[in-house]
Amino acid sequence: MAACALRRGFLSSVSKYNKKHTHRILSVADTSSGFEAYRPRVQCRACGIAGGVQQRRFMSSRNRPEGKILETVGVFEAVKQHGKYETGQLFLHSVFGYRGIVLFPWHARLYDRDITPPMSDSKPEPPGAHGSKEVKGKTHTYYQVLIDTRDCPHISQRSQTEAVTFLANHDDSRALYAIPGLDYVSHEDILPYNSAEQVPIQHELFERFLMYNPAKSPPFTARDTLKAWQEKNHPWLELSDVHRETTENIRVTVIPFYMGMREAQNSHVYWWRYCIRLENMGNEVVQLRERHWRIFSLSGTLETVRGRGVVGREPVLSKEQPAFQYSSHVSLQAPSGHMWGTFRIERTDGSHFDVRIPPFSLESNKDDKAPPAGYTF
Repeated sequence: MAACALRRGFLSSVSKYNKKHTHRILSVADTSSGFEAYRPRVQCRACGIAGGVQQRRFMSSRNRPEGKILETVGVFEAVKQHGKYETGQLFLHSVFGYRGIVLFPWHARLYDRDITPPMSDSKPEPPGAHGSKEVKGKTHTYYQVLIDTRDCPHISQRSQTEAVTFLANHDDSRALYAIPGLDYVSHEDILPYNSAEQVPIQHELFERFLMYNPAKSPPFTARDTLKAWQEKNHPWLELSDVHRETTENIRVTVIPFYMGMREAQNSHVYWWRYCIRLENMGNEVVQLRERHWRIFSLSGTLETVRGRGVVGREPVLSKEQPAFQYSSHVSLQAPSGHMWGTFRIERTDGSHFDVRIPPFSLESNKDDKAPPAGYTF
């Protein structure tokens, strides 16, 4: 965990640096089969300060009886300030530190409550939600990605690696199932790199979805199976709205996903998945202690949910490990509704404060014809 903390703390600083500078590369290795970061000498392309425009490599390590060795994983590329990354782009997650590859982009509407917008083109408040501020949405790029399974053990305490879930078919005894190692990543969390390996990412879907094509850049192109899977599962994978709000340096980002409708006891039950990320933007160490949800259904019901922690955990958010991400589910007996609430956060001196969860809509797809296809190709 010490290595993970070092890695995440360093990569957090790299992420912040990227917002103002474009740098060449960094070298990382690990003291416990993850990564250990060495601060690179970088050159700012804007001001030309710092030393050496030498090619730097992103390194991984593995244990052997005689000790650890370093292996070259790839070479970092310039971060894209404009435009989008293409299918097949290799990357390192700037917050959670895992290796991944881009499958395809999503263009979402980001509703950031930290920005005071004009009154037009705004997202209305749900009934009873805190505050009365309307929020203007702006287009923001996210990516559907595969996570390298070798990195999953090192991030499982900070980010769920089975967070993308589906409703099972009507005749399946399971209510939900997950595709391990599938994630959604914001554009600014991508640290792109390239590799000479033909199979640089270990994931059971890598070679089903992608093929090596050295004539292309990046050299991994989508197979027909990926295109068919994306098209068939589009309603259940689609990311459309992202909601963000910061309270006392704790930023909460929420992404809701519609999962489908099922019939139960002569009524329709609508299901949603929502992904939540908490980030400590300050220097103070804090811990999430409680959650408080308000869930409004179009049927007219208003439910209150209180409980300890989230998904059985009470994560600590520090400068070294500033983020925690998880997914959960909600069902309504109506095709739409709203959710909002607060997280109770504890400081090291024992005092508490409430962090607002931005209100978000639960909307069902108009065209709800087929159940998700999952692994069917």
